[in-house]
Amino acid sequence: MLFQELLKSVEVHAADGPQNTVLTGITYDSRKVEPGFLFVAVQGFKHDGAEYIPQAVEKGAVAVVAQKAVTVPPNVAWALVADSRQALALMSASFYGNPSTNMRMVGVTGTNGKTTTTNLIASVLDEAGRKTGLVGTIHNRIGARKLVVSHTTPESTDLQELLHEMATEQVSDCVMEVSSHALALHRVDGCEFDTAVFTNLTQDHLDFHPDMQSYLEAKQALFRKLAEPGAKRGKCAVVNADDAYAGSIIEAAAGVEVYTYGIKTSADVRAEDIDVSARGVSFTVTGKWGRCHLGLRITGLFNVYNTLAAFTACAAMGIPVEVIKKALEGMPGVPGRFELVDAGQDFAVIVDYAHTPDGLENVLKTAREITTGKLITVFGCGGDRDRTKRPLMGRIAAGYSDYVLVTSDNPRTEAPLDIIRDIKKGLEPVAENNSYTVEPDRRRAIQLAVRMAQKGDVVVIAGKGHEDYQIIGTQKYPFDDRSEAAAALGALQA
Repeated sequence: MLFQELLKSVEVHAADGPQNTVLTGITYDSRKVEPGFLFVAVQGFKHDGAEYIPQAVEKGAVAVVAQKAVTVPPNVAWALVADSRQALALMSASFYGNPSTNMRMVGVTGTNGKTTTTNLIASVLDEAGRKTGLVGTIHNRIGARKLVVSHTTPESTDLQELLHEMATEQVSDCVMEVSSHALALHRVDGCEFDTAVFTNLTQDHLDFHPDMQSYLEAKQALFRKLAEPGAKRGKCAVVNADDAYAGSIIEAAAGVEVYTYGIKTSADVRAEDIDVSARGVSFTVTGKWGRCHLGLRITGLFNVYNTLAAFTACAAMGIPVEVIKKALEGMPGVPGRFELVDAGQDFAVIVDYAHTPDGLENVLKTAREITTGKLITVFGCGGDRDRTKRPLMGRIAAGYSDYVLVTSDNPRTEAPLDIIRDIKKGLEPVAENNSYTVEPDRRRAIQLAVRMAQKGDVVVIAGKGHEDYQIIGTQKYPFDDRSEAAAALGALQA
């Protein structure tokens, strides 16, 4: 593609050099530049991409886009734009042939439930005989082929390349987790969605968003995109009517069909006769598409909401209810989401990704409902992230648990005991005497919890879920809560 053709997808403030240069690739990472590439200098949080223009040119970049004046050799084309990050997304979509217009795109956003909901929707689409793509936290998938991930939503160029690969392989439907970071950083600009799903909005990411209003506005952006002019028709929004922010999301979706789901309030799709057990949850779906009883292999009230979101989205796509039912009932669960670690012990061990106040409360509330004994919770909070949620999570853990082991999550560059000190500010006013232990070593904390557990108890290990690493300093070390729990159970039985 010619550089001048690619520039038609963005607003250009100034340009010079050989604009008819042929481009063979596009990247924001100077280390990935190859001869013939366009290098887009993105302003990062720690580094300015403009600093790497000389390295990019040296490696063969033939064009550069930036948001401030740059100096390049006369044989290198350049353009100046208002926002290079947004330009990267729009130009990447154009470079890869706008692949999102060639498949049905379903975007799922919210604080909690994105991973489970996208996997449930993808399972239904698979059952319906569609070739499905999945973009998510645990893995990306093209049909049955799984790919590794680095972000919940990839950087825009990587995302468009992935969507292009899906389109090339005849994927008919793509289901994507859409994070607030991705929306605020324009990673999904250039994607045209058919369906947007809202799960919930609770406190998280306030290290990135200035406040909850900014966090909400980032989520609303996905729904505003539905009403933008595009190639597609018949778009819709699926919204959790029980969430306090439902009205704001519906307002953002003005101009497209909106379907609501819920348990407590009036909605197009509701759940009745809910029965939660350790091994699953059953309920009856009622509303716009009639009545349908579901017996699921996943559990918890929060998963009732996730299932309602998936059911509503799939029904709105025209998939028959009997196909939806078969797929949802056959779903074995999502790695690291209320995942049981079973070595034949007479107590339950559950690993969950819950790392927000609302997420932790949902998991512990469900664990409390299914235990006949004590609830023992192992958790910590991530370093270099929203500090304000730490005491909230400490209070929630102490409020629901009989015993808490406060430990490290991914401390990153913070001292683990500093993070734990923040947690204790919320935990100590609620915790009863001798009802918690501080153990910064996560492996030892898990071992202690397992040794403490007796018949009928439930041990919840929260925060990391599917992750198979722990970030200490700037390094990743192998660590998997599920493997650690299994090893602790094995030692117990030896």
